[in-house]
Amino acid sequence: MPHKGKPAFCKLKLVKDRMIRQLFGIALLTGLVLPLAVRAADVPPTGNAVQSVETTTLPGGKVVVRVNLKNALTATPAGFTVGNPPRIALDLPDTGNAMGRNTVDANLGPLSSVNVVQAGTRTRLVLNLNKAVEYDARIDGKTLLVALGDVGAGAAPVNVSPRFAEAGPGAARHSIRDVDFRRGAAGEARIVTTLSDAQAGINIRQQANGVVVDFIGTELPQALQRRLDVADFGTPVQTIETYTLGDNTRMVIEPKGGWEYSAYQADNSFIVEVKAAVDGQKKTADGKVKYTGEKLSLNFQNVEVRSVLQVIADFTGLNIIASDTVAGNLTLRLKDVPWDQALDLIMQTKGLDKRQNGNVIWIAPKDELLTKEKLEFEARSAVADLEPLATEYIQLNYMRADEAQTMLYGFASGAFLNSATNNAVNCSAQAQGLGGAAAAQASQKGQGDTDQKVLTKRGRATYELKTNTLIITDTARKIQEVRELLARLDVPTRQVMIEARVVIADSQWGRQLGARLGTRITGTTSLAGSQTGINLSGNQLAAEAGTISNNVNLPISGSTAPGSFGLSLLNIATGNLISLELQALEADNRGKILSSPRVVTSNQKPAVILQGEQIPYVTQTVSGGVATTTVTFKDAFLCLLVDPQILNNDSIIMSVEIQKDARGPVITAAGLSAPTIETKRAKTQVRVSNGETAVLGGIFEEVDRNDVNKVPFLGDVPFLGNLFKNSSKQKDKIELLIFLTPRILDERLSLR
Repeated sequence: MPHKGKPAFCKLKLVKDRMIRQLFGIALLTGLVLPLAVRAADVPPTGNAVQSVETTTLPGGKVVVRVNLKNALTATPAGFTVGNPPRIALDLPDTGNAMGRNTVDANLGPLSSVNVVQAGTRTRLVLNLNKAVEYDARIDGKTLLVALGDVGAGAAPVNVSPRFAEAGPGAARHSIRDVDFRRGAAGEARIVTTLSDAQAGINIRQQANGVVVDFIGTELPQALQRRLDVADFGTPVQTIETYTLGDNTRMVIEPKGGWEYSAYQADNSFIVEVKAAVDGQKKTADGKVKYTGEKLSLNFQNVEVRSVLQVIADFTGLNIIASDTVAGNLTLRLKDVPWDQALDLIMQTKGLDKRQNGNVIWIAPKDELLTKEKLEFEARSAVADLEPLATEYIQLNYMRADEAQTMLYGFASGAFLNSATNNAVNCSAQAQGLGGAAAAQASQKGQGDTDQKVLTKRGRATYELKTNTLIITDTARKIQEVRELLARLDVPTRQVMIEARVVIADSQWGRQLGARLGTRITGTTSLAGSQTGINLSGNQLAAEAGTISNNVNLPISGSTAPGSFGLSLLNIATGNLISLELQALEADNRGKILSSPRVVTSNQKPAVILQGEQIPYVTQTVSGGVATTTVTFKDAFLCLLVDPQILNNDSIIMSVEIQKDARGPVITAAGLSAPTIETKRAKTQVRVSNGETAVLGGIFEEVDRNDVNKVPFLGDVPFLGNLFKNSSKQKDKIELLIFLTPRILDERLSLR
């Protein structure tokens, strides 16, 4: 029995194994077929399909791509070209890919390969090129023929002659309604041609002397057959000539100089834009690059705007979201324009606008965007009115807390004083012990402009000067904005050391000083001074006679009347040369250094140097029959006020004021004597480099002396008295010179 049962057990095992293998095979087959079925079910049905793609070469080096379709196309597909890398893209609507593959290798002439990619109900043909070529797409029954012509390896895409449209056989005649010339905001020329319809065929090409545009099968009215001279408009275009050539119309645009052009069509308007060629990217007046996108060419005939936006999205890789209200068709032909400019042209044509956030662009009608933003702003304002307030204490390091408070409330008239435009800080006020700081602080109290207020309408700001702390009460978001603002403004103020030398000298010395500083050789071929009066070279043996001018114009006033004022600059990096000249001045007894002060002041803070005397005089007042005598003092100062402003390039603008008072004649009135004060004042503004010396002069004093020494009685005898006396006459003209040398202090070089 066991022997007979063994075969039965083996048979059962074999049947079981066979069933398992069959089930596994069914499951494996189901796993392979079901995804294909699902994948096929995901592809929407299309009315046409690409069955095959073939490539051939014609005589002359042209490559033809044959796209065999299931049904004939109703119109030539729209496409665009890319310059880098060179590609041609054609979109076939309501067409699928029935080839079973997505790539066709070619390697014929400029054609490398062809990609056939289906996206929904649309199939895109991408011709990958190895250099820029022009193409011509035609329909031949159920076949789409794309002919590629070689334009040369070194040709630029901008010189390719594009064919904007084809005039079909038996098509109705077109006409030109108007030719208009306009000057753009950036100086470019725009030639706008208004057509009777958007189906007119247009060929444009660049020649050596200009741009030639042929309107195929287009009539030109007699009134528009003319030559326009537009040279006076300040654009690269000089003339525009439009005339009839057979059944076509030709337009010849002649620019001058270096130029480049672009052409595009929007509905019935064909625009040629010619602008001056520039190196690098074109920038607007505010310095920002206007259009930086990769260049492309578009050719759309009565296509939906949403489809055009989809093409740009595919080209750029950005996510473009169009509002539901974006609708309508568009005829647009562009040649070699940046994609962002193409997007702007589309939006301008259809009254659209965009908002970009990262790589997402939202496009909607302008009114819709403005309404949405207005509603969002009103909602934020309503939330801000209900948002709870918080109080923050911000301790400032360099900025005064009261100045920060005034800034947060908005600048008011007179809140901050500028010495260049306000006379609150001047020598007269400084001589009386009054500065502009008190006036500025007084004007800051209670001043504020609510229209320029940084805080919200519920916000408040106060300060505590002992700890230089600013106390802010506002919403949390606004407090954070104030913190970021103060972090940028609360920085150390740059400082300037102003070295001044106040000198009195005779005018002849000033002239000699100017000559010496102007011709002293400091190198092999360069001369000291702000200009060069003599040009020397190392091996030059012969010289041509000519006029040699002083590099430094000293004395400044020349032969002008006393009391005049002058200014000159010495481009000397160090003050050693001037110091030696001034020491020689005193050694020769031809002048004297009155003062050599050095003052360190902050940026845009005035520095004042005062030197002089107070002259006493007696005044008398009578009150109730009692006379009271009082001693009063008058100020006679030499005042020098300098207000520096450091520029970003380390140059310094100095607002300088000089006032020199001197004791004048004594006048007597009502039995009392009082001195007069002779005042000379000069005020100017000068820009100097760091370490450069500004020389100010023109304040003169004339000394006229007539001295006689004689023996009493004998010296008065006529004729004979000359033996017993001597006389001397002296007439001197003394000039006050001020040398100002500002130097910017570097905080990194200070000793700790």
